[in-house]
Amino acid sequence: MSNIKVLYVEDEPFLGKIVKESLESRGFMVQMVDDGSLVMDHFTAFQPDICILDVMLPNKDGFTIGKEIRNLNPTVPILFLTAKNQTEDLLTGFNSGGNDYVRKPFSMEELIVRVNNLLELMSLGKNGKNNTDHFINIGNYTFNPKKYELSFKDQVRKLSHREAQILSMLIEKKNEAIDRREIMKMIWGDDSFFNSRNLDVYIAKLRDYLKKDPDVQIITLKGIGYHFSVT
Repeated sequence: MSNIKVLYVEDEPFLGKIVKESLESRGFMVQMVDDGSLVMDHFTAFQPDICILDVMLPNKDGFTIGKEIRNLNPTVPILFLTAKNQTEDLLTGFNSGGNDYVRKPFSMEELIVRVNNLLELMSLGKNGKNNTDHFINIGNYTFNPKKYELSFKDQVRKLSHREAQILSMLIEKKNEAIDRREIMKMIWGDDSFFNSRNLDVYIAKLRDYLKKDPDVQIITLKGIGYHFSVT
């Protein structure tokens, strides 16, 4: 793990020291920044493998930074740290390029699990069976899992890493029932209530992306999960 570079953005000195030292004790290379206005310069110079961003920062908030990072790099995992937990805040985080969201206060064990899970998913995206050069047809859509692109005619939508991972899981189980707990355990590592809300947000986003073709539907199976119907 010694070659994994973490850009950690946090303006609370005490918390920042604990998190930085805990990550370093596990072999991560950590560059910590405490001012939102300085993050992009550090991002460009450091070229991190994963970004951990506090939301409330001086001079520039984490959501704005997330969008700027995502514009430069569409695939680097972004994990937001925040005390906010309302659905609209989750949506803001995901729309800002976030792959995951940890509420304060959090345990270091939870943070490490989520960081490792994001890195594992990124590795699967680079080396796994879904990372092919061919396009996957989904009704009138085409999906490029390598480039995280969902296309409809001449319109191309760039997906986040997490959106692409969930869509890939649905495609693998196309026209079958898929347990929502299976998705949560694969994507987040557990099926907690908070991750259940995260999944709801992502499913709503994917439904919106796929709404132009009525023959492509993500159907909710109450008490079970989903059925990804493609006719």
